[in-house]
Amino acid sequence: MPLCNDSSRNLAVAVALLFAGVLYFSFSTRSISDPISDLLHNTNTPQQVKTIEFPQDELEAVLESAAAGNNNTVIIALVNRAYVEEVGEGRTMLDLFLESFWEGEGTLPLLDYLVLVATDHTAYDRCRFKRLHCYKMEIKGVDLEGEKVYMSADFIEMMWRRTHFLLDVLGRGYHILFTDTDVLWLRTPFSRLSNNGSLDMQISVDQNNVEAGHAINTGFFHVRSNNKTFSLFNKWYDMRLNSPGMKEQDVLQKLLDTGFFNQLGLNVNFLNTTEFSGFCQDSTDMGVVTTVHANCCRHIPAKVFDLTLVLSDWKSYKTSHVNNKWSPHHKCGGSWKDNDYVPKP
Repeated sequence: MPLCNDSSRNLAVAVALLFAGVLYFSFSTRSISDPISDLLHNTNTPQQVKTIEFPQDELEAVLESAAAGNNNTVIIALVNRAYVEEVGEGRTMLDLFLESFWEGEGTLPLLDYLVLVATDHTAYDRCRFKRLHCYKMEIKGVDLEGEKVYMSADFIEMMWRRTHFLLDVLGRGYHILFTDTDVLWLRTPFSRLSNNGSLDMQISVDQNNVEAGHAINTGFFHVRSNNKTFSLFNKWYDMRLNSPGMKEQDVLQKLLDTGFFNQLGLNVNFLNTTEFSGFCQDSTDMGVVTTVHANCCRHIPAKVFDLTLVLSDWKSYKTSHVNNKWSPHHKCGGSWKDNDYVPKP
């Protein structure tokens, strides 16, 4: 009988120690610092949008998987066949984009949160082959497979379809870090974005020139899902009907310039080009540059050529840590005079 009591006491002690260990592990893992968590921990949860209780459709399943462990935040990029086809020396725009995550500082783990939105089956199949989070956007009534040259009718249409898709994602309650596929990620942007919980949107600009107004660029931005941002995107998309021939970026600029952002009470941070740079204005400091966008460039072959040089410059910097100038963007500069250029159908 005493033996039985001793065994019971030993079992109780073992269970108590096991329970204490589980509690310690649970709380200790929550204390680990994470730039993404730091950015979003101040999110105003009551304002977060969930306009409809969505069924577990394909998009919801992809978003939920990509946002897992990431405070309901997804990184989204749009691709079509032109971005997965080889140009130049056998490179594709998508390969160059993904290579930057491998070569960047602290960027490789972020691929777990990336959703590639494909506008055609070729791009979707390539995404699946690379084992990423992939979603095939339903496109009806327009061909978005081939390259859409800047400011062509199909280019403008693709940009509006993208805006509508992002509106859908916001309405599902997900925060978005949107990136064009012609943006190289050299450092994790989450540690560079402000973690001010009152900011609704953080968006890139073409140049640092506050006096001339903020020339926003919709190729890279972070937006929280809340009532204000959902209203903005809803108004933005609706304005396409009264904005013939205007790309979505110009319409959003118009909403900013005419005070609609202020009317909604939006708090916006305009990202400086020293950290979030592009071909319109190079960063002067390789020690802090975070992204490089092939903006101010007309077509894909020029973007791929000049971005390949940027990636080579970055690799040299990682070896030497010497702040050199970027290689000139000659191909992109000349793309505006390339009147004979004909994109693949």
